[in-house]
Amino acid sequence: MHRPVVIEDGVVSRPAGKHTATVHSYLRHLRAQGLECVPEPLGVADGTETLRFIEGADGGDGWWHQHTDQGLASAARLLRRIHDAGAGWSPPEDAVWGARPVAGEDVVPCHGDPGPWNFIWRDQEAVALIDWDYLHPAPRVTDVAYALRWFAPLRADEHALEWHHFPEVPDRAARVRTFVEAYGDLPDFDVVDAVVERMQAVIELMRDLAARGVEPQRTWVADGAVEADLEEIAWIEQHREMLGR
Repeated sequence: MHRPVVIEDGVVSRPAGKHTATVHSYLRHLRAQGLECVPEPLGVADGTETLRFIEGADGGDGWWHQHTDQGLASAARLLRRIHDAGAGWSPPEDAVWGARPVAGEDVVPCHGDPGPWNFIWRDQEAVALIDWDYLHPAPRVTDVAYALRWFAPLRADEHALEWHHFPEVPDRAARVRTFVEAYGDLPDFDVVDAVVERMQAVIELMRDLAARGVEPQRTWVADGAVEADLEEIAWIEQHREMLGR
């Protein structure tokens, strides 16, 4: 979620939300399993959460690191490691989720927004996953599907070149296979169906947040983000044969 962030003396500070205590419980669980690839939660006070800063490239700088198969596979392996370690977490009885829980098989705590911008990168290697505001229980394939849209990317050629900064249009199906194989041991699934279902859930969440006046979703919806995403869904469905694995 779009909130002001301050980084000072190795500490990240930003406004806390209703879900923050649940997220911190989950992050503490992961770190107790020996995972240093998620932020260390330091606390919540006076409406502000603090976490330990993790050095590396993120945000828009993340696009270049995942162009290679090395970077692509490293993100998939990191996501798998986190999912596996999080499976044994017992959420607080009063847990608040940043997105709607999804029923199904092999449900784990899911990040909800595992795009390249939320990974921390060093030398084309994903070393951490940050910004857990959309934490929610769901089948692990929902996080994988979300990631595939942005990592492959399952988007039109102009987006791959201009937004994702690929020097040429990548072989999307090959990148899907690389990510899925690096993640490992997933049940067989239809990539296009899974990605479209995840995108539809994201649209629903965006509409809900916008209706409640939450930013930046309110502005996104007003500026046509829903219509743009629906166009992208149509493009994915029209190119099913090119995108599947």
